[in-house]
Amino acid sequence: MTKLIFGISTLFLMLGCGGPSVDRSDSLVVIDAGHGGHDCGALCDSKKEKDLVLQITKKLKREFKSEGYKVDLTRNRDRFLTLGQRTRIADKKNAKVFISIHANAISDKSRFDEVEGVETYFLQKTRDDKSQRIAARENASVLKGTDKLSQDVIIDAVLNGPKIIQSHKLAIDVQHHIMKNLNDDYDDVKDGGVRPAPFYVLVGASRPSILVEVGYLTNSKERKRLFTSNYQEEIAEGIVEGVNRYLDNRKKEVGF
Repeated sequence: MTKLIFGISTLFLMLGCGGPSVDRSDSLVVIDAGHGGHDCGALCDSKKEKDLVLQITKKLKREFKSEGYKVDLTRNRDRFLTLGQRTRIADKKNAKVFISIHANAISDKSRFDEVEGVETYFLQKTRDDKSQRIAARENASVLKGTDKLSQDVIIDAVLNGPKIIQSHKLAIDVQHHIMKNLNDDYDDVKDGGVRPAPFYVLVGASRPSILVEVGYLTNSKERKRLFTSNYQEEIAEGIVEGVNRYLDNRKKEVGF
């Protein structure tokens, strides 16, 4: 019996507590840090969205690589990228998923400390006023000079097909795991849920694509947390765990 117990213990040590590790070396993830360069994104109390999302993106890259993934960033410094540049990497290198990182904001100062939460978006038209407002703010820099008709043609061209369904599934898994991670250390993080919205940065990538709004810079509590290393790490770990879950489920579905 002692030998049997010793043998089982040795096997667990060899495999690791969670069982055999999954080989992720054939999976490329492209991560997009929103805004950059002349486009600061949301700005509040001297804190800039473009700086925050780049910090989180770099942590996210480390987390993905530690899991064995190949990772490309659309930008690793403070520079502006066009819509085509942001998605071209994902398509050219056949990434498994495309993830764009952003931070949220509202314009009504009287509600700065009322509106908060983490939200994950996938590409879809919606009648929801909140989603439309957020998308309009994030789209402003990449769609400058594009008329409304052209915008509608662009988005209508990609709204049907498996990419949207898979993006929705990816968004659900990522949002769930971000919230699970944050709630382990923080007991009052608001779950903004998974939402559809016409984010044009998601249009160009012909693969499952999501946009994560990591919190509201206009909310003093969230702003303070968002610029701390631990909070950023929890978000990054949650995103990676969500992608793991999505790809594992996808592999069971189609064996890719």
